[in-house]
Amino acid sequence: MSRNIVIIGSGFAGTMAALGASRLRHEKGVSPEELTITVVSPTPEMVIRPRLYERNPEQMVAPLSELFAATDIRYHQGSVETIDNATSTITVARGNGTSATLPYDRLVLAAGSDGFAPPIPGLAEFGFAATQLDEAVALDRHLHALAQKPASAARNTVVVGGAGFTGLEVATEMPGRLREILGEDADIRVIIVDRSEHVAPAMGADPRPFIEARLRALGIETRMNVGIAALDDKGVTLGSGERIETMTVIWSAGMRASPLTAQLPAERDNLGRLIVEPDLRVPGGSRIFATGDTAKARTDSVGNYAAMSCQHARRLGSFAGHNAAADLLGEPTLPYDQPIYVTCLDLGPDNAIFTRGWDSKVEITGAQAKAVKKEINEVWIYPPAAERTAAYENVLYARTADF
Repeated sequence: MSRNIVIIGSGFAGTMAALGASRLRHEKGVSPEELTITVVSPTPEMVIRPRLYERNPEQMVAPLSELFAATDIRYHQGSVETIDNATSTITVARGNGTSATLPYDRLVLAAGSDGFAPPIPGLAEFGFAATQLDEAVALDRHLHALAQKPASAARNTVVVGGAGFTGLEVATEMPGRLREILGEDADIRVIIVDRSEHVAPAMGADPRPFIEARLRALGIETRMNVGIAALDDKGVTLGSGERIETMTVIWSAGMRASPLTAQLPAERDNLGRLIVEPDLRVPGGSRIFATGDTAKARTDSVGNYAAMSCQHARRLGSFAGHNAAADLLGEPTLPYDQPIYVTCLDLGPDNAIFTRGWDSKVEITGAQAKAVKKEINEVWIYPPAAERTAAYENVLYARTADF
């Protein structure tokens, strides 16, 4: 009798989950007809989200159809609306207004996350973001449209809400992008606003002097210990009362897991992530595994948890897919682990910082770190070649490598 695994999402975690399940199926000599693997997502593409702060964001997608064909993975186009744990089915909305119901024997939830926008007056109407492809494309079009407006302080000023990883990468890219659009002589002003005491608060003290020095070198201002209180069509007002005239406010402060996690009867954290068992199974849903940004999973024995990052999503996905297939094939599931944690933070056109460990000890800075960041962004995080052996080696490496 045929059994099936359904994977919601074709991002880093979803793609690696599909490959992980396909690899184990192949390894055990099970045919694709005996165990079907189906990926459900709006398009058969992986959005390279870590690069959406760069120029030409519409190019930051990687096609998956050939890879899926090479590894006998089926694809179903649409957006998942509901998960019915009781009947082991999902409802998928199609683009033509109709819907389909898909049954599953095992489900892997890899639906990712969305940017979190708090109820700040005017943010929805006048703010921009770069956490999703459509947002990044809209921001890019807005930046290019600034060239058609009369020169002014507001036109030349960008305010970035958030001094975390995303905010810093967006902000440090802005001076170069704006000068390309507005001219090298344009008086560009970029301001980061955050309620934290320091920039990159999650990274701790060790990398902070280098990051702050890079911001000063790029002429980027900071407003710390204060938030954005309101936006309008002419600028922002900070909680301190300071008024900044600007046509461009980019919100980057925070992510939340896909709202599909709320449909499962399991505990979630404050980011909406499902608190999963060691093998990434969702408690109370024995047929469901969560992975990537939808899962709060322990990375090690000392209490660290996976971050919402492609670094963790790829490995989480490879474990979740393997375990979903193993569960159906009578094989033991594997406890997820990822004890090595690194960060490579982009800091402008020719600079970056590379740190290792949860305490972010600096290992490489400057042009050398930028070369590593370029390799990560342009090679490492992309899907493997559309060839079975290469794909299976890639997913095995993601699951077993000591980074």
